[in-house]
This record gives sequence, C-alpha cells and structure tokens, in this order.
Amino acid sequence: MKSRFILIILLYVSLVSISAGQQLLDGIVAIIGKEIVLKSEIDQYVQSYAIQNKLNLRQNPELLQKLQKQIMEKMVEQKILLAQAEEDTVKVDDREVDKRVEQNINYMIQQVGSEEKLEESFQSPIKKIKRDLRKETIERMKIEILRRTKFQNIKISRREIEQFYKNYQDSLPQVKETVDISHILKQVKAGTTSRQNALEKIRFIQNQLNNGADFAELAKKYSQDLGTASRGGDLGFTSRGDFVKEFEVTAYSLEPGEISDIVETQFGFHIIKLAERRGEKIRTSHILVQLAPSAEDENLIVMELNNIRTQILGGASFDSMAYIYSDDENSKNDNGHLGIWEVEKLAIPAFRQVVKFLKPGEISEPFKTDFGYHIVKLNKHQQPRALSLEKDWENIEQIALNFKIEREYKKWIDSIKMNVPIDYRIKY
Repeated sequence: MKSRFILIILLYVSLVSISAGQQLLDGIVAIIGKEIVLKSEIDQYVQSYAIQNKLNLRQNPELLQKLQKQIMEKMVEQKILLAQAEEDTVKVDDREVDKRVEQNINYMIQQVGSEEKLEESFQSPIKKIKRDLRKETIERMKIEILRRTKFQNIKISRREIEQFYKNYQDSLPQVKETVDISHILKQVKAGTTSRQNALEKIRFIQNQLNNGADFAELAKKYSQDLGTASRGGDLGFTSRGDFVKEFEVTAYSLEPGEISDIVETQFGFHIIKLAERRGEKIRTSHILVQLAPSAEDENLIVMELNNIRTQILGGASFDSMAYIYSDDENSKNDNGHLGIWEVEKLAIPAFRQVVKFLKPGEISEPFKTDFGYHIVKLNKHQQPRALSLEKDWENIEQIALNFKIEREYKKWIDSIKMNVPIDYRIKY
C-alpha cells in the first residue's frame, strides 16, 4: 500500500496549487531550511487520496492520522530534494516541461468534462492552473533528474541477486496470469443510406454558415462531438500529430478566422474553423456529424468475420488473414499479434471475458467493442506462479537493483536531513 500511496501523492503534488492568501492564513506544519509545508497542502492531498480510493476517513481516524503523517514526511523529503537540486543547478528541458503540462491539462479536462469545469474545480482561471502546474512540473522533474543522476551508476552482482532472492523470495510478487493473443478487427462503417443522411445534415449546417450563422452556436446545437459541443466546438491548442491526417492537413491550411469545406475522417464529416495560430500550435473548433452505421451494416461485418473464422478453422493461416483483412493498422503488420498481457490489465472488458473461455490455439466467435468487431486467437496462457531464478532472472535482478537503490537513497536522504534544520510545528 505504501508504494501505491506514494505514487498517488506524487501525482497530486503536480495537480494542487496553494494561493498566496492561503499561505497567510494557513498553519505551517513544518519548516525545512527556507521551505515550508502548509497544513492546507496536507489536507488537500489527504482529501484527494480519500476520493481516489473511496475512503471515509471520518469513520477511520487512525487511518487519517497515518495518512497525514506519511504525506507530511513525503513532502518534507521533496522540499529537501528540491533544495539539493537547486544547489546542484539541475536543469530541465523546457519542451519536455511544456509537453507534460499539456498532457496533464488535457487529462484533467477529460476527467472533469470541460475546461470550464476544471476552472471551477480549482477555483482558478485556466491560465493560472497552467502556470502553477508548470512550476510544480519543473520542480518534480528536477527531483527526478537528481535521483536518476545520483544512482544511475549503482550495479548489482550475481551474488547479491541470489542473496536477495534467498532472503525475500516468500514476499516477492507472483508472476501474474498472462495471455499471448492475436486478433482480427473489422470496423463497422456506415453504408450508403447512413452516409447519405450524414452528408445531408453536414451540408445543411454548411449552408447556414454560408448564410451568416454563428459557428459556435451551430456547434452547440448540431455537433455530435459531445466533448466539445458545449464549448462551441472548441478543441483548444493542439500540435501536429494530435489529429488524424485528413483533419490536420485541412486545419493547418486555414488562416485565422477561416472556415473549411466539409472534411471526411474516420469519425465522420467535419467543418473546421481556425481561431488562432501560435507558431506550430493551432486552436481550432469543429462541428462533427458522425457516420452512424445501421444494424444492417453491423450484421454484414459479423458475417464477414464469421466467414474469415471459418476459413481459418478450415486451414487458412490466422496470420495471413489478419494481415489481409484486419482494420487494426497498429497490429496488422504483426499479423494481428497484440502481445503478451496480464489478464487483469486487459483494458477492454470484452477481451478479458473472451480469453477466459479459450484454450491455446482456439479462436473466439465475433464480439463487439467500442472499436468494432473482433475475433481473438489465444496463442498461449500462463497461469500465475512464484518467481524463480531459473525462469525470471532479469525480473528478479531488476527488483533486487531497485531494492538496493532505495536502500542507498534512504541513506543519502538521511545524511542530507542531518545537515538541514527541520522544525515540525504540527505533530501528527
């Protein structure tokens, strides 16, 4: 639980900001050299952890106190490391900082539903959220670089690995249940009637735009992109590679304020408006009319997959059929091979359910996911088992090395603490 807890704390350290007004009113938990830890910070991280793990800490005061203490010690440690990073003049790559900030902002917007809701959650405008997040990201990256640089040359001998295994084999994690799977995906595409209906709708919207209608209002009324329709179709600032090719080519060819002709992508028909350009970044809005397949379209795909499956069962090569027929561009060049997966980490529930009932070499009946219809072949099934030196040397070597690095890290941080005055104002 402790390692999982630390990971969550590190995540929320990057998401929470404390205003100057709060600092004036806050209780100070600890003073570390010139740095301080505020009670509101501790409370916020505890609350975030409780929400993440669905805990009712009011009914468990002992757990609450334990979490508060763990968070406080972790934050004190981070303040010490940041001071050390500053002393060592650790530098970060601004482009990597910008990338991480953008990823985190986009992730949070997806989680809460919109940019407006994110601003409401933080009670701050988006510019301030980004500014605070950028500062915290820089600090976190400096600590990462400091740790990596400090311990990158630590090695571990064969004898140390064997001794580690002898001492800790009973508490080492098991090798999880895994499956080696391949699949053939057929995406459900709209037939002639569905396509004609979508075209008529997007042309109707285009005609209103040509007659002077407001783009944002039409997006709110008609766009089938539920993630952006409420914002008038606003997609925010994006970079090259963020959109599918057809959308991107058109978007980057526009001038600010210009509205595109109808653009077709795998998602349907779009009309795109370029709002602003900043170097290679653009801010666009769009109106989307999806191509909605009919029940008949789906039935045709299932029939096609059943036919492919029958041919494979009759002797055709699964690999060849996947290469020829699969619509999954990421795996078809590997003959449909999806790799080896821990069963519990298969992200798509339908896949987890299907592989449960397959034996190695068997091929499933067609089944549906958000991506389309699939047939899956189970290549190999590995039951959970204990780690062994014979089969899992590299895995055990990495665990043992991490254990050694963590031990050396603890010694190092303790030695730094001896030279840094730490004044705990509030005890947990």
